[in-house]
Amino acid sequence: MALELRNVTKRVGAQLHIKETSLVLEPGHFNVLLGATGSGKTSLIKMMAGLDPIASGQVLMDGQDVTALSTQKRNISLVHQFFINYPHMTVYENIASPLKVAGMAKSEIEGRVEEAADILQLRPMLHRRPHELSGGQQQRTALARAIAKESRAVFLDEPLANLDYKLREELRDQLPELFAGRGAVVVYATSEPEEALLLGGKTALMQDGRVTQFGTTADIYRNPDNVAAARVFSDPPINTAPIVKQGTTARLGNDVSWSLTGAAADLADGPYTIAIRPYHVLPVATPLTTVQLSGQVQVTELSGSESSAHFDMGLDSDHGSWVSLSAGVHPYEVGEHHDFYMDPSAAYVFAPDGSRVA
Repeated sequence: MALELRNVTKRVGAQLHIKETSLVLEPGHFNVLLGATGSGKTSLIKMMAGLDPIASGQVLMDGQDVTALSTQKRNISLVHQFFINYPHMTVYENIASPLKVAGMAKSEIEGRVEEAADILQLRPMLHRRPHELSGGQQQRTALARAIAKESRAVFLDEPLANLDYKLREELRDQLPELFAGRGAVVVYATSEPEEALLLGGKTALMQDGRVTQFGTTADIYRNPDNVAAARVFSDPPINTAPIVKQGTTARLGNDVSWSLTGAAADLADGPYTIAIRPYHVLPVATPLTTVQLSGQVQVTELSGSESSAHFDMGLDSDHGSWVSLSAGVHPYEVGEHHDFYMDPSAAYVFAPDGSRVA
C-alpha cells in the first residue's frame, strides 16, 4: 500500500498555503515531514487524512483516488501532539472506540485492544480514565488506538512534543518497532532534525509550504540539494556566509581565505555561498580545521558533554553570527574575541540561486 500525493495544493483565502506537491510515501519505514513551525507539515497531514480540502491535485491510496472521500472512509489514524482521548471513557474504551464504530465483533475488539495494550505497556491501566494517567500514558493510549485500528495510514503529528525529555526518548525508540510489519504507511511530522535522523526511513524537508527535498533521511542529511534543505536539516543552525571564488582561492570577508579542492576548485570564478555545520567549526585547530576565523562570543551553552558558542564575525546581518559545537568543556566568555577553526573540506558550496554546486 502506497500513499501518493499528486500535484496537491492548498489555499487559505487567496494565498497558496501548500505549493504544488507530489510525493509517494510507502510502508516499511517512517516517512518524516521535517520543517519549522509554519512550514506546512500539519496542513499536508490534514490534506492526506481528508481533514482539509485540497485546492487542486489528487490523493491516492494504493492507486485509488481518495481525494473526495471522508476521513472515516480512508481508514486512517491520526495522533496529535496533544493527548486526545475521550475523558469519559476508560483506556480500554478509548482504544476500542474506532473498532466499535466499524462494527467489529466483540471478541475481535478484545483481542486487538489487549494486543495493543501489551505492546504499549498499558494492560494495568485499561480500566482507568485519562485524567488518572500521566502524559506519557495518555499518549501511549492514543498510539494504542492507532495500532489496534490497523489503519492503512497512520499520521503522527509531533506526537512527542508535549512529553518530558525522558518519555520522549523512550517512545521515540519504541515507535519504529511499534509499527514495523503492520503494512501501514506511517507519516511522522517533526520540527527536530535529530528526531528525523533517529527515526530513519525517508524524510521530506518542508519550508514555506513546499517540499525542498525528499529521500532517504541519512542521504539528505549528508547531501542537501540546496541551501534551504541544508538549513532545515541542521540543529544547531548551519553556518552560512557569502564567499568569492578567484582561481582556486575562496575569500570570506576581508581577512579569511583558503585553497579550494575537488569540484569547488573547478567552479567558475564569482560569488557563492558556503554552508558548514557547527561541529566542523571548533575552538582548537586540528589537522582538518585549518581555516582560522575570529569573532566576538555572543552566547554560550554547555550540555555537559558538548560546548557551543555563537560568535559574530562582523559580516552582514544574515550571515554574521556563526555557531561552533565541540566535545568537552570550553571556557568561553560572552563578549570576548575568540579564534575558531573551520574544516573547509566539510563545507557545502551553493550557487547564487541556492542550488548546490559542490
